[in-house]
Amino acid sequence: MKRSRFSEAQIIGILKEHQAGMSAPDLCRKHGISDATFYNWRRKYGGM
Repeated sequence: MKRSRFSEAQIIGILKEHQAGMSAPDLCRKHGISDATFYNWRRKYGGM
């Protein structure tokens, strides 16, 4: 299995930026991830 470039703590930090009001497309550009990756992370880690 491919190793992730981001740790769980980093992913949760990115999701918290989104909750603070930053748009999803802006976050994806800033961190170099795809929209699909962002939404998968939100589904998996959104409750944390």
